[in-house]
Amino acid sequence: MVGMSESDVVTVRGLRKVYGDRVVVDGLDLDVPAGEVVGLIGANGAGKTTTVECIQGLRRPDGGTVRVLGLDPVRQADQLRPRLGSQLQDSALPDRLRVGEAISLFAARGARDGDELLAQFGLAQRRRSAFGGLSGGERQRLFLVLALLNRPRLVILDELTQGLDPSARRDVWAAIGQLRDEGTTVLLVTHEMDEAEALCDRVVAMRGGRVLDGGPPAQLVARHAGWATVEFGWPAAGVGQLTADLRGLPGVEDISCAAGRLRVHGQRQVIARVGAELVRRGQIPDDLTVTLPNLESALLGLLAAAEPGGGPSPRPTATPDAHHELNGAAR
Repeated sequence: MVGMSESDVVTVRGLRKVYGDRVVVDGLDLDVPAGEVVGLIGANGAGKTTTVECIQGLRRPDGGTVRVLGLDPVRQADQLRPRLGSQLQDSALPDRLRVGEAISLFAARGARDGDELLAQFGLAQRRRSAFGGLSGGERQRLFLVLALLNRPRLVILDELTQGLDPSARRDVWAAIGQLRDEGTTVLLVTHEMDEAEALCDRVVAMRGGRVLDGGPPAQLVARHAGWATVEFGWPAAGVGQLTADLRGLPGVEDISCAAGRLRVHGQRQVIARVGAELVRRGQIPDDLTVTLPNLESALLGLLAAAEPGGGPSPRPTATPDAHHELNGAAR
């Protein structure tokens, strides 16, 4: 049996899942500490959903060991089920089922007060409403209520905010924040990097059924997207000398000038070094801006480095199209 720390709710070692001749999860290791929100991130086809299905006992692993709260989710499913709450990508309820009826249907002995949970997640006024009449955000909040109803020690959420408008997403984020504040352990599968950055204590980046790297979002950004870009306007008469001086600064990798704006790109230290040079000259531009990478930048770098023949993680410039590039990376 896999050794499990008292602080770990989920321990996975060497997980392998194969469909025909296609390896979907390949020797994956994963730990989910108690009381944390841990996110699985990666491009489509990375094996994230299959991993959480194995953790829930919905799929039987072809290799490796999975323990959830010290139990085998396949052989000890009856013992585990009352301790686990989940919402999967294909979660749905009959359109005519009323919210209050869903609470009664899912509540087990010793369940939490359903009305109290509905009020906590802003659904108290919708108790008599049919599921088919709820908005997307209301449906997802109801799934959270149902997932929490029986006092689970672990909640698994798969693409919880997919297809929601920005306002509904924020409502659901706030609900997950409540779970964290209450000490509930959450395993979250998401394609949304801003969501992972906002909600997760740690993230695990996957590709091809394997773990590429893991840790707090800020650490992944520092390791795999340690760049920065400084931009500012500068008079044309002095831009040549300034450019020459900036090129000599440690950490500067590229300088360009367009439409009267100078763009300095390089390692994170360029922020301080460019600022110090401008202070030394006694000219601080009013339009100075700094662009820093985010978790999406780090994941794109990780995925690029993991490609056959890929080198060190690149330092891409953040663009509005980065999200589309990420979602299409596995297609």
